[in-house]
Amino acid sequence: MTPLSRRAVLGALLSSLALPLHATPPAISLRPRLRPEDVAEVPGPETLVAEAGISGISSVAVARVGAGDLLEGVAPDAALPPASVGKTLTALYALEVLGPQHRFATRVLGTGALRNGRLEGDLILVGGGDPGLDTTDLAGLAGKLKAAGLREIRGKFLFYGGALPEARLIDADQPDHVGYNPGVSALSLNYNRVHFEWARQAGKWAVTMDARTRDYRPDVTIARMQVVDRTTPVYTYADRQGRDEWTVAQGALGNGGSRWLPVRRPAAYAAEVFATMARANGIVLPVAEEARGLPAASELARHESRPLVEIAKLMLHYSNNLTAELLGLAASAKQGSRPASIRASAKAMSDWARATHGLRDVAMVDHSGLGDASRFAASDLVRMLSDPDVHERLAPLLKDIKLLDSQGRALPAPRIQVAAKTGTLNFVSGLAGYVTGPGGQDLAFAVISGDLPRRAALSRSERERPQGGRAWTARARGLQQVMVQRWGALYAQG
Repeated sequence: MTPLSRRAVLGALLSSLALPLHATPPAISLRPRLRPEDVAEVPGPETLVAEAGISGISSVAVARVGAGDLLEGVAPDAALPPASVGKTLTALYALEVLGPQHRFATRVLGTGALRNGRLEGDLILVGGGDPGLDTTDLAGLAGKLKAAGLREIRGKFLFYGGALPEARLIDADQPDHVGYNPGVSALSLNYNRVHFEWARQAGKWAVTMDARTRDYRPDVTIARMQVVDRTTPVYTYADRQGRDEWTVAQGALGNGGSRWLPVRRPAAYAAEVFATMARANGIVLPVAEEARGLPAASELARHESRPLVEIAKLMLHYSNNLTAELLGLAASAKQGSRPASIRASAKAMSDWARATHGLRDVAMVDHSGLGDASRFAASDLVRMLSDPDVHERLAPLLKDIKLLDSQGRALPAPRIQVAAKTGTLNFVSGLAGYVTGPGGQDLAFAVISGDLPRRAALSRSERERPQGGRAWTARARGLQQVMVQRWGALYAQG
């Protein structure tokens, strides 16, 4: 067969998917609708995968929602890292185990009586696994304490994030400075990121590290930055005396700028910021200490998160890794005893998926897909997504995916809609979700590509921008577009 370019393939498919734009309907059809038997003349899925020119393996599968059998597939049982596509399983796990209306509570407890503005005991800030807790929320908690009449405490100021497993980072193979790989704790703040800002003033560098939101920007000392006269590496990190100690290369700074850096000690970070907010409300707290457990205490104030279903939707749209880890850990804790680690919780989630949804080979090592040791075949993803109950839960939460023409431009009026989750690691790319036809016909699909030897050859320093990575990802995303548009034309037109 003569090789076909992506442009030629898309051109054939788009003739059935795109509707011409007119102020009023044309008197006759300007573009005949392609019949399924005509679409079948376009190269089959194996040829499309081959023509995409993606090194490694591509695992491809599609089925009708409510039907168990695949309509077609290419290496559908090849187990590959799902990247953030794995968050679809995490969302389902949390929604089914915790319930869509579950809310995470951050509480302030007191171990003694509150008399005449003084707490006769310890004050404890307790995390409940809220992934969206921010500085503004802590300011609100401090305001509630002030409204309750608290002015001082006789005991200690303690913090506790141990309701869920704590970790200094999600995946040890990532570069130190990437904000998507922070520490994990039941007491988290600002997605466990600190805002680093720099400016050159009179030949010197002014540097700040703060916990900013739209309304507040308190400085912090739990993370510190030093500008060093060097060119590379851009950042170094060290864990010293309970603090995150960073250095940055002067040669990389320019005249000014900012970026978010990961926080490795989230609970201590939240406690420091809470003390600042309390001080602004006239409540002076002693230096925070970590509690190893929770004593008997009464609740003085609380902040509740938005409902879980809203958190899950935000996670699937913006792909926040910390949110995924906290949702998965909370679901595992609800299922039984507190899991020992992220990896143990991810195994519990994988076991649950096999027992509850009939998946065969899923093996996650975290809940976000950040670790490349996770495995998820396209056939398993489609088996899960094609379940009508899963479709009902997940489809409204997934992000709309634009269909592109052969020039990479958004189609103005496609005949199908695609709602899906993307996933990207270096030399791994995936898309999984739903195609909906004009008559409401729903397909569940997954396309995952991975060149694992090429990924494994990267050093940690190369993983932020590996050579050839952007071109490889572009080809993988091109395959996703071709496959989705093929399936829409062939199986979802009614």
